[in-house]
Amino acid sequence: MTMPRISAVIGSGSMGPGIAALLARYGSEVRLNDISEDVLARAEGICAGAEKVLDELGVPVTPGGSIAYELDQATALAGAGLVIEAIPEKIELKKTVLRQIEAAVAPDAIIATNTSGIPISDMAVVMDHPERFIGMHWSNPPHLIPMIEVVKGERTAEDVEARLIEIVQAFGYEAVVEKEVPGFIENRILYAILRECLALVEQGVASQKDLDTCVKWGIGYKLAVIGPMRLLDMAGLDIYESVASYLNKDLSNESGVSSLITDLTKQNKLGMKTGDGMYAYGEGDVAAKRGDIVRGLVTVRKALSSITPV
Repeated sequence: MTMPRISAVIGSGSMGPGIAALLARYGSEVRLNDISEDVLARAEGICAGAEKVLDELGVPVTPGGSIAYELDQATALAGAGLVIEAIPEKIELKKTVLRQIEAAVAPDAIIATNTSGIPISDMAVVMDHPERFIGMHWSNPPHLIPMIEVVKGERTAEDVEARLIEIVQAFGYEAVVEKEVPGFIENRILYAILRECLALVEQGVASQKDLDTCVKWGIGYKLAVIGPMRLLDMAGLDIYESVASYLNKDLSNESGVSSLITDLTKQNKLGMKTGDGMYAYGEGDVAAKRGDIVRGLVTVRKALSSITPV
């Protein structure tokens, strides 16, 4: 199976526009749906920015692709062979929307969710045909990170998984096939790293800036080229066994949320969205930093694409 002729993306928040831009780039007629004209107008601007990034990456334009911005969900879903639900991470809201999607699409349409960790099977309980429902977790920003977690629920059909993998490969992304666990793979690993980082900052071991520098160059640089399983082989399993035997017991095992985070959220210091968080942002700083990040990701992706993966 190649790209679906018609795709629907339900939800145009932080992820939907980038997903829509990429699918359209590869020739799919994409309908991006949301409940607000203002949100869709904002999404149109984000899509335009994503298209410029895809130009920088040299992604070729496949004829036939387009994006329509739809307030009416039924119009967005009409004829769609692939539907991606990308609404906020609220399970009851997702269940409601999934029931609406299932009632509107053809029997052979794939219904996917971009949830970052809600169990697929928990959402599927409201569906009459859960066998065509599957997790399709994109990494943010979705038009830049060429990897998607493909996660079956307990009742997802094998052929639906196979078809989705073919679609992911059709637009040049890596499909990571996983069993269903809370948080999936990416977020489980990310949150383990973040938990340790927050513990070290709370303990006064390092400042936010020094910790970011250490992770960027000491860990991130290596892991961008060498996956953690390959890194174990490179370092030596005996070395890992030796260090882990005394270090693991000293690592953070905090099961709650760091007070460093909760103290800030109580003050509505939420990060870039409010202009204050782990760092403070002056006027224009957020836009500048976001631009730096996008340019960095473009550069790194080009470099990583030119080497043999290990």
